[in-house]
Amino acid sequence: MTASTTSNRSKSHITYALARQLIPGGTQLLSKRPETFLPDQWPAYYRQASGCEVEDLDGNHYIDVSLNAVGACVLGYADPDVDAAVVGAVKRGTMSTLNCPEEVALAERMCELHPWARMVRYARTGGEAMAIAVRIARAATGRTKIAFCGYHGWHDWYLSANLADGQALDGHLLPQLDPAGVPPELAGTALPFPPGDEKALRALLAENDGDIAAVVMEPARYHIPAPGYLENIKSIAAAAGAVLVFDEITTGFRMAVGGLHRRLGVDPDIAVFAKGISNGYPMAAVIGRRAVMEASQRTFISSTYWTEAIGPVAALATIAKLAGESVCEYIAEIGEVMRAGWVERADHHGVPLSTKGLAPLPSFAIDHPDSQALLTLYSQHMLDSGFLASPAFYAGFAHKTEHVAAALNASELAFAELRSAMDAGDVMARLRGPVRETGLRKSTR
Repeated sequence: MTASTTSNRSKSHITYALARQLIPGGTQLLSKRPETFLPDQWPAYYRQASGCEVEDLDGNHYIDVSLNAVGACVLGYADPDVDAAVVGAVKRGTMSTLNCPEEVALAERMCELHPWARMVRYARTGGEAMAIAVRIARAATGRTKIAFCGYHGWHDWYLSANLADGQALDGHLLPQLDPAGVPPELAGTALPFPPGDEKALRALLAENDGDIAAVVMEPARYHIPAPGYLENIKSIAAAAGAVLVFDEITTGFRMAVGGLHRRLGVDPDIAVFAKGISNGYPMAAVIGRRAVMEASQRTFISSTYWTEAIGPVAALATIAKLAGESVCEYIAEIGEVMRAGWVERADHHGVPLSTKGLAPLPSFAIDHPDSQALLTLYSQHMLDSGFLASPAFYAGFAHKTEHVAAALNASELAFAELRSAMDAGDVMARLRGPVRETGLRKSTR
């Protein structure tokens, strides 16, 4: 385990300045913008990544205890077992006029894990997989409207919720999402209900009786739902003739092999997976009941690169290791160690910290008028100590106890500095750049 405290990040900063001129927004994923973490300081680009360690373009080494590829690498960066399977696929040829048999093997495996599901479609990203699921639900029911809660990607079906009310999505993880470019004719086709509010869902379905094609939601976001909640949602959707879609892009193969809904004992009509299914290689799966999934043949859902071999090969190898190594149990444990360590150290220094999040996905907030500046100062201190750190920790199998212990030792000093800055009232003076930006908004810089 190595970490560097050097402040030389000139190549990364030069590259990002160029990117801002060539790439709208600077990055392809808004969650990876340096401004989200530590403006003018975050290294932005990597030269090499392995396990939970990252080397930037300037040769600085960091231990990543932040978003872990925004949750895409449950096993860790460059996992040797998954990479070996992918290299084999590359050597055999990843694309042909014929189809790769691994997509059939993966479909079999998914249906073994989910006996309620009998058919599978593939994509390569979570957002497009959710769009596929919504299209199938609409085709299966002959209806248009979607009732949903939570965040489900960037496609028109979802962002159309903000056409009628620009703040309709604000209570669903990511506020201030601009629907520019979404046809205004889609207004009223995506209808949000508050997470955890089954009464609101009942009212929404009653108000739109016979018009709701699907109820779309995550089985959990920040905490495990109360007993009976998902069962009630399933009953409500069924009574309305709507397809129940579980978005397991974040929770799938992280909370349990095959998805959180398996652990909770509630089966949907469609479940969607990405991120955790293939350890950083592009792959997504939409699984569902035969009667619903066969509707995909009555609509056009097709893409050349959904037939390449790397995604299914990576998914098969990832699933095998997740199951064989008890990964889900381990990352839940290591996530709770990090959470408890934050709380203990913050309490010791009198930092008003609160946490939330599922066991392998803990995060914290600071209850203070200068909370965003303090969080920025936290990331600045941790970066100087050789850690990519933010107020969220996506636990991975490559995070060993020594990594977490080292990060918590560094956070001890970080929280001490935060307390000092609060007492002195000079948090802004301690920052070497602007305050972090929040939400998926266009950068103001």
